[in-house]
Amino acid sequence: MITRVHVMRHGEVHNPSKVLYGRLPDYHLSDRGREQAAAVADWLADRDITHIVASPLERAQETAAATASRHGLPIDTDADLIESWNIFEGQRVAPGDGALRDPRNWPKLRNPLRPSWGEPYTEVAPRMIAALHRARKAAEGHEAVCVSHQLPVETLRRAMIGKRLAHLPTKGARMCNLASLTSFEFDGDRLVGWGYAEPAGHL
Repeated sequence: MITRVHVMRHGEVHNPSKVLYGRLPDYHLSDRGREQAAAVADWLADRDITHIVASPLERAQETAAATASRHGLPIDTDADLIESWNIFEGQRVAPGDGALRDPRNWPKLRNPLRPSWGEPYTEVAPRMIAALHRARKAAEGHEAVCVSHQLPVETLRRAMIGKRLAHLPTKGARMCNLASLTSFEFDGDRLVGWGYAEPAGHL
């Protein structure tokens, strides 16, 4: 029995202060983010979607809403799909900017393999795998959509294909652009294939 689970990163967020918003509440999709969510909903319109689940954060719920509306489905919430926690939450962390320029914060960056500034990859992976398999079971024989966040989705992909979890969070290091889909195909509970798509890449 073939089941497909599409794990989606949410769309662009309205963030004029350019802070790392992490798990902070009240960060919503921008106008472009809503367009991205709609583009993915269009791309999935003819798929056999029977289950939609999202992180509890607003941007993930809003992203899921477009596909849920298209298929006439409710949105379930799974706390294991939430963004990774980060000690720099609420601060500006662009290279050469904000918190990263403060020498007092440098010890927090000492171990990128864990990483030392946030939720360990070894904790992110099992919770995301658990959420993936719950969605697989809920949509058995059909397709599911899970909406989550960049680092958790990338960590899940690496875990599922046997790639090293630790990686530098630099531009181009992650295969997980805004509103992208990382899709897993299962025969029963056995992973038999995966793919990556950017249905909103033109926006």
